[in-house]
Amino acid sequence: MASRQLIGKVGTVITAIRGGERAGEVRLLVEGIAHYYLAYAIEPVPAGREVLVINNRGARQIDVEPWPTVPADENARGVEEGL
Repeated sequence: MASRQLIGKVGTVITAIRGGERAGEVRLLVEGIAHYYLAYAIEPVPAGREVLVINNRGARQIDVEPWPTVPADENARGVEEGL
């Protein structure tokens, strides 16, 4: 997969990323097919968290950062208040 095609994709952490140069594992869906990559992040990221690919190191290694999620109650609050 070309480097630029991975950057900007959102994946799921399968094996916790320990931070720094201690990799974890991330699953990305590319054209409906699951691909697994060694993933690095500045700070630790727990398994189950979504991450954004910010760099492709090649050889199935990527750099990621946590992808922000909105808690369900935040969405509901905005609807109820007419936001």
